[in-house]
Amino acid sequence: MNNKVKYGIIGFLLIAGTITFNYYQKVFGKAVTKDAKIFISSNANIEDVKETLSPFIKKPENFTWVANKKKFTKPKGGMYVLKEGMNMNALVNMLRIGNQTPIKISFNNQDTLEKLAGRISEQIEADSLTLLLTMKDSSFLAENNFTEKSVLGMYLPNQYEVYWNTSPETFRNKMLNYYTSFWNKNRQEKAKKLNLTPTQVLTLASIVQKETAQTSERPIVAGLYLNRYKNGWPLQADPTVIFCLKEIHGHDTVIKRVLNKDLSINSPYNTYKNTGLPPTLIAMPDISAIDAVLNPAQHNYYYMCASIENIGYHDFAKSLSEHNRNAIKYQRWINKQGINR
Repeated sequence: MNNKVKYGIIGFLLIAGTITFNYYQKVFGKAVTKDAKIFISSNANIEDVKETLSPFIKKPENFTWVANKKKFTKPKGGMYVLKEGMNMNALVNMLRIGNQTPIKISFNNQDTLEKLAGRISEQIEADSLTLLLTMKDSSFLAENNFTEKSVLGMYLPNQYEVYWNTSPETFRNKMLNYYTSFWNKNRQEKAKKLNLTPTQVLTLASIVQKETAQTSERPIVAGLYLNRYKNGWPLQADPTVIFCLKEIHGHDTVIKRVLNKDLSINSPYNTYKNTGLPPTLIAMPDISAIDAVLNPAQHNYYYMCASIENIGYHDFAKSLSEHNRNAIKYQRWINKQGINR
């Protein structure tokens, strides 16, 4: 073999080796430069994904090249976790099969479905309007014995694990499943002993929720309202009057003080004019408020008034005369604060 042929073979091998090495590097070389979370829209195309990946990978054009080689054309939406050093082959495979990572979402005591839909839309792909329409779907409500007002109680404040691109229907159904499991045999038996249905427990819990933010005080407040309820007294709960006012003036209206004239509002939710429980809950109660109703403190309190010595708590009373003394102190204090509404 002459030198010319020998050098030709060597040159060919070098070129082939270089091509093979470059090919290997594109596919299996370290591509991701740092740990990151990326969100891929459900209607994204390959170019959209490339743009999203660009800040976190070397040579974004290699992503397109590998995607084409693997015939990857339709990304699956979701939230994906990138690990530093991940190669392009693993990255494309992850996106192609939709191996997304779940996210944790949470919501607290949203007063309306509109506010709940807005809160959820901040955490998953679905927009608030689509979520709201799904929550209010008449077929779903009828099938599960809810109304547009009562269904708020189905959404129990907590932290949940979902996929970022979960559909509104999937989210709603997940909440229904959790609600169903929450009302287990033990809780249903406790409700039955109180002569309340789960829906009525939620209604009373929503009043307790609005009456006090102090978790430790909620069983006492729940026991007080149950004392009134069992004895046929009107609940006379200020939060229900505030609810009536917000129904009139809008749910973003700030009400710091209930006036005597407000007590005559003609509404089935006004517990000063009507005995028994309101037709539905007035807000979204959290689990501590629900369990406070199911496990109320046993006492003989029938009255309560906001405390001026222990702000944020209440002074409880067994008799009207004792309550009136507490109420006079509170009215004097609130007048000094200049709170008129």
